[in-house]
Amino acid sequence: MSAQLAHLPQLVVLFFVIFDPLASFAVYFGLTRGMAPAERRRVATLGLGVAAGLSAVVLLLGPSLLVLFSTTVDQFKVAGGIVLGLLGLKMALGESLAGDDTSGERSAQAVAAIIGTPLLTGPATITAIIVSVQEDGFLPTTLAVTAVLLFTAALFAAAPLVARFVNRTFVQVTSTLLGLITLAWGVRFVVEGLLALMASAGR
Repeated sequence: MSAQLAHLPQLVVLFFVIFDPLASFAVYFGLTRGMAPAERRRVATLGLGVAAGLSAVVLLLGPSLLVLFSTTVDQFKVAGGIVLGLLGLKMALGESLAGDDTSGERSAQAVAAIIGTPLLTGPATITAIIVSVQEDGFLPTTLAVTAVLLFTAALFAAAPLVARFVNRTFVQVTSTLLGLITLAWGVRFVVEGLLALMASAGR
């Protein structure tokens, strides 16, 4: 058990980078600024519920999805590494992860959908979960994802207080740094996946 959890801190960092709670918080607070406290809490609950639900499905069915689509974890790792790299590049360059147009419907369901996916549980998160379950095991991956989601929930719950200290500039600087880390993880995934595929082809 202890050996299985040896990589847990590293996984927590990885999923913190990919989920990017600070960027999601900035979007959440901006889109719910004019809402009543009860409605804001509803948005947070729905958004986190969507993210947790999608994460649970991938945790439980990730390997089965690979079989269903006739692919291997190494092939998926290369594809996922490209997705991670593109996400990291977008974050590092300061591009918005959600549309800047806020003139559309801003119901609790609509805002929660944006927060749940693609902000929290997008393609990069799904990729990382599948690869992590294959390489590090179900339990460490589940604990890491749960820890990040709980941190995100606490951040959303403390929105009025946190907003006093986390301004747009801080979020942008942090997202840039996290973007570079995400880009590095993407490169690692691609390299490791390609090496594994070449090794398999050489057998």
